[in-house]
Amino acid sequence: MVRWRSGTVSSVRRKWRGAIELEVATGDGPLRALAYPELTGAPEPGDRVLLNVGALVMGLGTGGYALVVALPDRLPPDPADDGTTRDSGHLVKARYTPLQPILLGVDEEASPHREALAEATGIDDMPVVTADLHSALPAILAGVHADRPDARVAYVMTDGGALPAWFSRTLDGLRDHLAGTVTTGQAFGGDLEASTVHTGLLAARHVLGADVAIVAQGPGNLGTGTPWGFSGVALGEAVNATVALGGRPVGSLRISDGDGRPRHRGVSHHSLTAYGKVALVPADLPVPADLPVDLARDVSEALAPLKVLHSVVEVATDGLDAALQASPVTLSTMGRGLAEDHAYFVSAAVAGRHAASLLAL
Repeated sequence: MVRWRSGTVSSVRRKWRGAIELEVATGDGPLRALAYPELTGAPEPGDRVLLNVGALVMGLGTGGYALVVALPDRLPPDPADDGTTRDSGHLVKARYTPLQPILLGVDEEASPHREALAEATGIDDMPVVTADLHSALPAILAGVHADRPDARVAYVMTDGGALPAWFSRTLDGLRDHLAGTVTTGQAFGGDLEASTVHTGLLAARHVLGADVAIVAQGPGNLGTGTPWGFSGVALGEAVNATVALGGRPVGSLRISDGDGRPRHRGVSHHSLTAYGKVALVPADLPVPADLPVDLARDVSEALAPLKVLHSVVEVATDGLDAALQASPVTLSTMGRGLAEDHAYFVSAAVAGRHAASLLAL
């Protein structure tokens, strides 16, 4: 369960939107720790902090961080509740955990967007790109903006990975390139909060004014190495939600020639399960037109059963390398960059390019 430590903040290493990275002295030696100031207050050197070190000690996810649970000697004040801010909401996320935040849902009675969301019945044929991993987000965005630089793109973050959007330095770096972020389900910390992927997509369209939405989990997906035991199955459900709301689903395929695990080489079993078994309605599945010959053959064979339901679309890649190299954030998946896993990133980029092609000129 939880592995606790107590320590003292030695220094503040760096900050980004919603997060503070710290050096903390503990009985186990110095630890790198992460605090979310909206939950705990802002730690300063000399503050005593309580830490959850479970994932760190076990060598699991969380990016090598201990996580700050509280500043027990300097608790933050209660948030102001003036009836006009996110603190006036009643939407509880990370529910029944010790750090459950209470937020203003985009469609709550106190929300300025309540009327628009209550009246919305669909997303007006909006293209929605669904992806397994958070690392696909900047590559998909690069693909959209390669052809339609003025397109408004919203990120709808699901709760299969990190729950706080603040954990993502990628998302912080893309702030000026996105129309906004909607955190859905148990995830929180976006520009808007939604209860479900459905309301998240409605908010992306009718509040953020998105032309294209990207649906993907936060960083740090969960997987057990079994056919069904991975958090990315939710992208198949996002395809279903998109069609239910009158959108146009575009499936970003997880294709790799750099992953050392057989189940993720070629087309990952994650994509084959999510689109082949979880998605119950048709989607477009873009594939780069110029994959290496052996990889292209493997991809074609793997996708053949999916063609019964979905449309596999070959998409030209000219100009996409330049768009990916110009990304405002570092491209990285499982520690591999663009050069180490080119197929992965260009496959995400062609999904973005295809979504852009569906927009009216």
